[in-house]
Amino acid sequence: MTSRIALAGLLADPAIARAFATLDGDGEETRIVGGAVRNALIGKPTNDVDMATTATPDIVMRRAQDAGLRCVPTGFEHGTVTVVVAGRPFEVTSLREDVETDGRRAKVRFGRDFDADARRRDFTINSMSLTSDGILHDPLGGEADLAARRVRFIGDADQRIAEDYLRVLRFFRFSAAYGEGPLDREGLLAAIRGRAGLERLSAERVRAEIVKLLAARRGPEIAREAAEAGLLDFFLAGVAGPVRLDRLAAIEQAQQLAADPVLRLAAFAVLTPEDADRLRDRLRLSNAEHRRLHAAAGALERLHGSAVPPHGTALAELVFSRGADAVLDALLLAHAESTAAPADVAWRTAREDANALRELKLPVSGEDLKQRGVTEGRAIGATLKTLQAKWIRAGFPRDPAIIARLIDEAIATREI
Repeated sequence: MTSRIALAGLLADPAIARAFATLDGDGEETRIVGGAVRNALIGKPTNDVDMATTATPDIVMRRAQDAGLRCVPTGFEHGTVTVVVAGRPFEVTSLREDVETDGRRAKVRFGRDFDADARRRDFTINSMSLTSDGILHDPLGGEADLAARRVRFIGDADQRIAEDYLRVLRFFRFSAAYGEGPLDREGLLAAIRGRAGLERLSAERVRAEIVKLLAARRGPEIAREAAEAGLLDFFLAGVAGPVRLDRLAAIEQAQQLAADPVLRLAAFAVLTPEDADRLRDRLRLSNAEHRRLHAAAGALERLHGSAVPPHGTALAELVFSRGADAVLDALLLAHAESTAAPADVAWRTAREDANALRELKLPVSGEDLKQRGVTEGRAIGATLKTLQAKWIRAGFPRDPAIIARLIDEAIATREI
């Protein structure tokens, strides 16, 4: 009963109702398919709503335009048109079957058989569809598998993977997000057999799946299994660290921290800045992701093997030299490397102190040094660095007399 109420709530959405009113009827049938149906059945958010239709792409576009809706032919040759209703995009895909596929992309022809469309999808839990009148169509047992927290391929697992090798990684990602208990054995063996096809995929698609896998509810556990099966070696560009990833997840849980997929990637595959560089190339990381991983690894080099966190002057020097954000990441990674309990107070306090230090700023500028006779650019930089170290060791004083003395000492040190 609860699941049917959730489906009714999905259909009550005004934007969805208008999309149905535009596309359904007059000889054509449209249904909500895939993830929106799956998530609604278990009460998870349905951010993206995809639809399948018997109408061909040109008919979809004509109907949308006649209804005054914006539409974009995002994948017209494969039957996909994005229809925008009240500012929300709906991917509408014409029923189709793959005529030919090379494991990355397919040639398709359009059809009118919803059951055939369900059979060409990846997993049973993604094969269900919902009509505008609230009827759930489930020809492959997806609802029962969803209730049992079972993720299994539709039909022959090897064939499903050969159609798109990204399904190897999707098997692990969906198992991490929706599954319970051991991985489906048939799916796991098929994934291992099909792993050579992973090297044919674009780095961007692989990156998206790995990030989603690591962020999932059982991400660390399932990522370990994928790594042990040899499915991530090529992409991680080094030795995976499942123990450190497990420890980070335990720290997140104990300290009520949100799962951070980029930090989890660092825990799983980054020990040095060079590891971050390799991941950037193998996974086509964004500039922001690469900068974060590289900075965290740089700060972590000072913390590897630490049984206890830095504090006082040592922590301040690390924050001022590496930046507070990098040090916060590095402290979590170092905590995960240590044997300290996930809820350890000392490591948590170190993060709080590091965060507070970001507000501190050396109360001296290059202009101040110029007024004291230091005029050459390189000399100003070196003197500021020396002065900052002295200021940190002195306990961050604000008294002008103390600061003046520290400036004198820094200049004198430079002149020696």
